[in-house]
Amino acid sequence: MRRPAGDATRVVVIVPNLTRRGAGDEAVHRSPEARLDEAVGLVLAIDLKVVGQLLVGLSQVKPATYLGSGKVEEIAGLVKAEEAGLVFVDAPLSPVQQRNLEKAFDAKVIDRTALILEIFGQRARTKEGVLQVELAHLNYQRSRLVRSWTHLERQRGGFGFLGGPGETQIEADRRLIGERIVKIERELEQVKRTRALHRASRKKVPYPVVALVGYTNAGKSTLFNRLTRAQVMAQDLLFATLDPTLRAVQLPGGERVILSDTVGFISDLPTQLVAAFRATLEEVIEADLILHVRDMSHEDAEAQALDVEQVLGDLDIDPDDDHRLIEVWNKIDRLDDEGKARLFNTAARREGDARPIPVSALTGEGMDVLLEAIARRIASGRITLQVKLPPEDGEGLGWLYRHGEVLGRDVSEDGVQRIAFRIAPERRGLVVRRFGAGRVTQGGNH
Repeated sequence: MRRPAGDATRVVVIVPNLTRRGAGDEAVHRSPEARLDEAVGLVLAIDLKVVGQLLVGLSQVKPATYLGSGKVEEIAGLVKAEEAGLVFVDAPLSPVQQRNLEKAFDAKVIDRTALILEIFGQRARTKEGVLQVELAHLNYQRSRLVRSWTHLERQRGGFGFLGGPGETQIEADRRLIGERIVKIERELEQVKRTRALHRASRKKVPYPVVALVGYTNAGKSTLFNRLTRAQVMAQDLLFATLDPTLRAVQLPGGERVILSDTVGFISDLPTQLVAAFRATLEEVIEADLILHVRDMSHEDAEAQALDVEQVLGDLDIDPDDDHRLIEVWNKIDRLDDEGKARLFNTAARREGDARPIPVSALTGEGMDVLLEAIARRIASGRITLQVKLPPEDGEGLGWLYRHGEVLGRDVSEDGVQRIAFRIAPERRGLVVRRFGAGRVTQGGNH
């Protein structure tokens, strides 16, 4: 007997684990138990109720049901006993495999792609986020329009005598989906143009952009809130943050940067979403500095780092570029004293820009060290100018403080100020236009 419709949907989580050699890198470096934890986390991210979870060893994928017949029967018994209405299979299922499993389990079956799309659909808040999720969802639906659903078999005909069951309905669905996709793509282009204009206007203000990236639930939003004192949603949930958020942060030397919090990465991200969210990740592509936030308390921290580096590579960002990337080793508050000491020793053995910064975004430990590292890295890519200001030009001095980093001031006997000022090289023209070429020289004593 099924539960009342008003109750939370009861879900059984299944994680297939290919045990044969050559099953892929995922099987090599990620533990099955951690994959099961992540799969349960995905389900809990949209308020479903997990009533059963199972790791299923596989030597090969079965074309009809993905899983072996014995395991299908075992899971069917579990679904019936737990009165589950949904089965989540943490793997890419073909439409045929999905249909056969639904018949065997007498329950709705969804795969990893469908669940992540559902989570993203609930999380999206901005117009761009909503459009991107809908586009990804429609592309996923279109790829599954085959004769696999019972409602399509009510339609017969087509043209001539060749039309089989469901053919007319499938074509109608494809046409409607195709038309909607074209419309969404047009709207997205407009949104992207608007974002490009906003980015261009930000470039006129000489604030470097620092982007946070990392595996989902690595603590990026908590770190963002700690550094900016903002109130961005930060929960122990996968994909708690979806739409990018930007805030200004003041560094120890007084310079301001724009901090950008982005969507978390995850292994086996649906290909539809990789393409759809490339625009969202443009903040990362354009960033002056990237903070790779890692959850060092997680047993699969290394595997998660590899997943993030792969996505960065897809965005044409070199994950080994130590000058542009800083590794932030987060959640050290979850480690015991021995584990913490070991982590700090490991970090200390790395030299120069390759040295990671251990922090706890929750307690604030290490924040001062992180901010100083950001300031040093930003400063290393900047030039120093000397600007001469007459004593009456107080507004000019305020302009310098607003548009870069004032390193020091010397005042001559006649009251003329010489300001040592640090700024991005491409913004030198902005300073020259404001004060005149005769009052701006390269270099300084600070």
